Amino acid sequence: MGADHVDEALAELRRALTPHVTRDWFQPAGELTWTCWATAVHIAHDLLAYAGQVAGRPADAYLPLDLTVPAETPPAEVLRVIDACGALLSSAITTADPASRAWHWGPTDPGGFAALGVDEILMHTHDITRGLGVDWRPPADLCASVLARLFPDAPPGDPADVLLWCTGRAELGDRPRLSSWTLKAALDS
Repeated sequence: MGADHVDEALAELRRALTPHVTRDWFQPAGELTWTCWATAVHIAHDLLAYAGQVAGRPADAYLPLDLTVPAETPPAEVLRVIDACGALLSSAITTADPASRAWHWGPTDPGGFAALGVDEILMHTHDITRGLGVDWRPPADLCASVLARLFPDAPPGDPADVLLWCTGRAELGDRPRLSSWTLKAALDS
């Protein structure tokens, strides 16, 4: 996966959420305990953290950085923060040597961080749209790319349904909903 996937996921997030910035973002995001607003800030935080990892290439931990968004920031501005952090991740991936590695529970390449970013964007957009009562489904092509990189042992099926199952957000046929899961971003070698 690459920067183009991150950019595509960000465009989908904007398409899904921008028309709803005047709704109540201080209600739970789907079944999460976080509010829609806090979940959106979490997306930005993780995108920034992934960008820092790709750019800084630490080998054994996450860089000690954090993102603070003031509590009075309206949802439209939080979406701009997500865009900024996503652009930083996209830029970091674009300029990184594909052979470089940074820590995410092991040595992870820029493509792994792209997959992590797309997963965060899609799954938490799903959570927020559920909290806002918006009918939205993650795009199948992006879901298929995330599954191929982060969940190589995922069962067959519609990519959106499978990714929602792999991340504990839905049942999948006769498979019960997962209560824990592991993303495989780190490379074996």
